[in-house]
Amino acid sequence: QVQLVESGGGLVQPGGSLRLSCAAPGFTFRRYIMSWYRQAPGKERELVASISTSSSSTFYSDSVKDRFTISRDNAKNTMYLQMNSLKPEDTAVYYCKARDSADTNLSYWGQGTQVTVSS
Repeated sequence: QVQLVESGGGLVQPGGSLRLSCAAPGFTFRRYIMSWYRQAPGKERELVASISTSSSSTFYSDSVKDRFTISRDNAKNTMYLQMNSLKPEDTAVYYCKARDSADTNLSYWGQGTQVTVSS
């Protein structure tokens, strides 16, 4: 059973920073394409950023490009999202997702962590 555990969310002022973590103990982490999604109240869940299995390729949505950085440490089975210059519109529940590179129909989700950007 694949378990993904997000942490690092919280309340931050506009312009501040947070670093989210997604821990994935007990499975072949390096085989999975990892992503961060977010869902704001009343809105659909949207893709924020993705990273390939070896970190050679990353993707960012236009809304977070140049402010957020996705990374992973395969030795620690952990993915990160460094969020800088946060804006109120970044307020959402952030979810991590693991998609099996050997079977892209197979994916897993974490339970989410709340990020609130407010003064």
